[in-house]
Amino acid sequence: MPSDLVPDLVPQNTPVSSIPNLGPATEAAFAKVGIHSAEQLRRLGADAAYLALLKSGTAPHFIGYYVIVMGLQGRPWNDCIGAEKAALRKAFDALKAQVPRMPPKTDFSELEAALDFLGVVERKR
Repeated sequence: MPSDLVPDLVPQNTPVSSIPNLGPATEAAFAKVGIHSAEQLRRLGADAAYLALLKSGTAPHFIGYYVIVMGLQGRPWNDCIGAEKAALRKAFDALKAQVPRMPPKTDFSELEAALDFLGVVERKR
């Protein structure tokens, strides 16, 4: 039987926020780029998903990127150190280089924007 006819037994509607480290703000950002489930995010992987965010106008933030990477691995966001963190920085810089630099949408500080992206603080209006 062809594999495309075999029903997928894995639920396809698990919220993105069910992934460790990812909260409602990240879930909303991914929804805006068409990523609506944790399964979809896992299939895409951190790099493709983060690139979609960047292409949609999300400001690049290294912490936001590696939080996604760590979450997809089921690890705490702050578990990334040393050579692994340096390698992720190179991957982040390569992703960032693929998207033309856009002017900031807000006057948030970089820290406020990163915390907002992670859903840690409520966005100031």
